[in-house]
Amino acid sequence: MVQGTTSDAGKSTLVAAICRVLYRRGVGVVPFKPQNMALNSAVTSDGGEIGRAQAVQAQASGLTPHTDMNPVLLKPNTDTGCQVIVHGKVVANLEANAYHAYKPKAMQAVMASWQRLREQYQCVVVEGAGSPAEINLRENDIANMGFAEAADCPVVLVADIHRGGVFAHLVGTLALLSAAERERVVGFVINRFRGDIALLQPGLDWLEQETGKPVLGVLPYLHDLHIEAEDAVASTSLHKPQTWLRVVAPVLPHVSNHTDMDALRMHPHVDFQFIALNEPLPACDLIVLPGSKNVRGDFAALQAHGWQEKIARHLRYGGKVLGICGGFQMLGQHIHDPHGIEGEAGSSDGFGWLEMETTLTKEKRLKEVAGRLSFAEAEITGYEIHMGVSSGPALQRPVLHIGEQPEGAMSADGQIAGTYLHGLFDHAEATQAWLNWAGYNQVAAAETQIAHYDYVALREASLERLADAVEACLDWQKLKAYLP
Repeated sequence: MVQGTTSDAGKSTLVAAICRVLYRRGVGVVPFKPQNMALNSAVTSDGGEIGRAQAVQAQASGLTPHTDMNPVLLKPNTDTGCQVIVHGKVVANLEANAYHAYKPKAMQAVMASWQRLREQYQCVVVEGAGSPAEINLRENDIANMGFAEAADCPVVLVADIHRGGVFAHLVGTLALLSAAERERVVGFVINRFRGDIALLQPGLDWLEQETGKPVLGVLPYLHDLHIEAEDAVASTSLHKPQTWLRVVAPVLPHVSNHTDMDALRMHPHVDFQFIALNEPLPACDLIVLPGSKNVRGDFAALQAHGWQEKIARHLRYGGKVLGICGGFQMLGQHIHDPHGIEGEAGSSDGFGWLEMETTLTKEKRLKEVAGRLSFAEAEITGYEIHMGVSSGPALQRPVLHIGEQPEGAMSADGQIAGTYLHGLFDHAEATQAWLNWAGYNQVAAAETQIAHYDYVALREASLERLADAVEACLDWQKLKAYLP
């Protein structure tokens, strides 16, 4: 089990790397995260929903995502409440205290999945959540040491040196564990180091002497490595010598599946940036409104920061707007939540640019789909994760067809489009069609267009690069006792 001293210490990445290394060695390996709290999710082969990070780890293991890989997923929809998903299905919306009381039942689901995976695979690589040093969450813990104790699982503790204070993180985390939990930690991994390793060695020697535990490896800072984020929105900008399209997406308070933007962010000729709601809207060709776990609340936040006027001005200058899932719902005239699915029950007006309205329902649609775009000769694949049903005349101008079924909507002037499809930029043919719609053809010389930019290949190459680095830097001899 990989646990971290903090959130974003490198747990997800290290698990993905270990899975890929073992997979390349011919080991039957599977990822597992008992409890995940994230708004980036994926649809599974058994028709459920898990955290996006576990889908990436499944890819690293050569597997199709399955709900047993992440039996409990929490999707926050308010500051104190979340949607609780167990074995891929929504079971309740609970406030924090209510979920704390629910944990013993959630633990039963966790252990059932764990047992099934142990029976099917040679090795299960487990990811913790947050930090085991969160002592206020120790009672009934199912995410970190509570699970490790129940499963009798050895623990590797990873810390991010790039943040600073790495030795304090490691020693302080150990100090806050019980004696039995400290004994369970078999070693440390230091993540994202850059510089001369000789200058770090005295600290490593001190750490091993102080704790009596080995340093299992120091992993390098891998510049421009792309691994889909578990939850954090990417804040770094990529150097691109020549860009031909500028795309902007607002960071909503409850933004979900913002990994939809990764293919644009990584595209060599697209200038993409996330911007905060209170930032000025820069001149751009395309605004993408991403998914949301609280559509009415996030729409209110957009309105409070003047985005109705910002987007209207963008449209007057000929710009395009694309809404994905919750962002699509915002483009309509009304959003109804009669059952209080995402917060307080009620209705809200939308932007009103598409003649449609949406009603949130208790049933969540989870499905992988394939079809063809209606505005271009291009195939498209993706997945749906939503609890809303939209209706209205705007849907008579769909953006794509799934078989014979129309999906999404486009305005009569072709400037505004919306779809429930996540992952719509992940494959080269569809990506190029969307970019052409947004104006890519008008600014790029035809002979130099990248018509075959392959984001899927980029993800696979990134996993290989990550695995190469981890295979070279981990002390596999010291880990031998814990691996098949």
